[in-house]
Amino acid sequence: MNALTRKLATAGSAFALATSSLLLASSPASAATSCYGSSCTGLDPATTICQNDARTVSWSDRWGVELRYSPTCRAAWARATSSSDAPMEVHVYNTVGDNYGTYTTGQTVWTRMVNDKDIQAQAYGYKQETGGWCQTGWY
Repeated sequence: MNALTRKLATAGSAFALATSSLLLASSPASAATSCYGSSCTGLDPATTICQNDARTVSWSDRWGVELRYSPTCRAAWARATSSSDAPMEVHVYNTVGDNYGTYTTGQTVWTRMVNDKDIQAQAYGYKQETGGWCQTGWY
């Protein structure tokens, strides 16, 4: 009887462990990180919850440069959708000096995020080929 009790206890423990592992692995919250304001600086919006409620708050009339903003995270980033194969540099920066950039040659790209809590951010694009640049408004 003592051996039977041990076997049942071992089987029950193994079942409980397996069940809890499945529940933790399927949790959608574990897939994306959360940040707010300055803790978002330098993070990729695609790996955070910030992309979930993001909206375009300002855009340039040239080259598809947008300033994206997440009210939940209070963070901003630049996104560009270029139909041209000419290389373009895309940046986002804020009024405290944070600045992140990336390059595109005809694909949709985005920068890392900057803090936008109680300060402002702006996005810009630059094409070396033409020496031209564009910028969004501040938000």
